[in-house]
Amino acid sequence: MANLLQLCEYSSSNPMILLKPSSLNSLLASTSRPRQQYSYHPAQPRISPPKPKPKASLQQSSPSPPPPPPSSLNRREFISQTTAISLSLVAAPPPAMSEDALSEWERVYLPIDPGVVLLDIAFVPDDLNHGFLLGTRQTIMETKDGGNTWAPRSIPSAEDEDFNYRFNSISFKGKEGWIVGKPAILLYTSDAGESWERIPLSSQLPGDMVYIKATGDKSAEMVTDEGAIYVTSNRGYNWRAAVQETVSATLNRTVSSGISGASYYTGTFNAVNRSPDGRYVAVSSRGNFYLTWEPGQPFWQPHNRAVARRIQNMGWRADGGLWLLVRGGGLYLSKGSGITEEFEEVPVQSRGFGILDVGYRSEEEAWAAGGSGILLRTINGGKTWIRDKAADNIAANLYSVKFINDKKGFVLGNDGVLLRYLG
Repeated sequence: MANLLQLCEYSSSNPMILLKPSSLNSLLASTSRPRQQYSYHPAQPRISPPKPKPKASLQQSSPSPPPPPPSSLNRREFISQTTAISLSLVAAPPPAMSEDALSEWERVYLPIDPGVVLLDIAFVPDDLNHGFLLGTRQTIMETKDGGNTWAPRSIPSAEDEDFNYRFNSISFKGKEGWIVGKPAILLYTSDAGESWERIPLSSQLPGDMVYIKATGDKSAEMVTDEGAIYVTSNRGYNWRAAVQETVSATLNRTVSSGISGASYYTGTFNAVNRSPDGRYVAVSSRGNFYLTWEPGQPFWQPHNRAVARRIQNMGWRADGGLWLLVRGGGLYLSKGSGITEEFEEVPVQSRGFGILDVGYRSEEEAWAAGGSGILLRTINGGKTWIRDKAADNIAANLYSVKFINDKKGFVLGNDGVLLRYLG
């Protein structure tokens, strides 16, 4: 087959492979009408009003009162109860905010099975109303109104009776787009997702594809959970290895260099994130150390973690530095920009739930999301964080924060939970 990716063994000599009220005045007006509105009309046509009672003889007998109003309440009781109702209406607290009324976000309901975990989202750069949403259970959804509504998208080449694909990553550059998933599947479009074709992959591909980045005309960069990085410049017909060995091989070579926990490494990543300039940071599957890679380096560089608790996730800040999340809800920021092993902890109100991802809207504003609807915001680059309590009623884990630009952002979670940024 002409477009079948043929994979060669890794070697330093041949790294090539083919392969979003009522006003108080109105209320007071409605409860302060003139008294004649509440007057009653006795059956007798002529009745003299009762004489006023002296204060000292309140207990003396008085003329018979007029018949009660139709409501069976006397005038004083009627006015008293009306006034009480008015005050209770004015002092009534606002209704509790529901999960659909988030201060900066709104929930978008999706026509999918409740067990689906949403994994990635991307929009066509030339048409930000047109986007795609990926998830488990072979989920691909499409929007053409900027993410307000979504509909399932059927791709015949990705429908196989023998597999239930988990679509991990999607990326667009111009009208070209890429999707990767597990079991190994690679989809490509050249017409902004109107049609997709499947590119065959070799069964010898080391690891499962977890990330793909469209980098240019017919070009992309792909990463597997074993640390293999491949690049293509001819729409996926041929791929070249950007590193000379998998992470397992690198650790076997450097196990004596002092990397704590390397001997327990299973050879796969727990998370991997790419910076805009092409650098990668990845967390080991056990969370006991992390690895980095920069374009041009032949191998991944392992780093000891500078914190006691195991690492949950890592990624890049808008200023080029790193953020680091640990299990149990801790958040750390690296000192300065670039790759480093020096981190400082930042206090956060995580309520003990783990924070799972951080997404930067700008260099100063970022959002963090995590277990049991945890949603945090910073407006000073990450130095302080405030919890958005309006999200507490969302019964889901929030796994990923994605900002397409400073006006369009999404939070992805389990059970098909999708939040859309309104700020």
